Amino acid sequence: MKPLPLPVFEALVADALDAVPAELMELLDNVVVLVEDRNDEEPELLGLYDGYALTERGWQYGGALPDRIMIYREAICDICSTAEEVVEEVTITVVHEIAHHFGIDDDRLHELGWG
Repeated sequence: MKPLPLPVFEALVADALDAVPAELMELLDNVVVLVEDRNDEEPELLGLYDGYALTERGWQYGGALPDRIMIYREAICDICSTAEEVVEEVTITVVHEIAHHFGIDDDRLHELGWG
């Protein structure tokens, strides 16, 4: 489907973040969530976690720039046929990338149905 306007898509990402349990959101540490059109290196990628998972952080982590979660608007809209599918895929992608912050890998996410 044609990409949703940026403000509409950003609102969907905000809604997906609001749906994450507050207990988990409180544990997010030094993370920013951004919407971009596409990943330049992998245009079909729906989302990307760029940073150090909580399970990888040690004493040397202090003062680091925020980890980034990118949600790719055009790539998500490309694989969806309806606005409802976009809402569902945004939610899945946001949860998937947040899970990487907690050290959960792709194989485990697929087992849990968040692949």
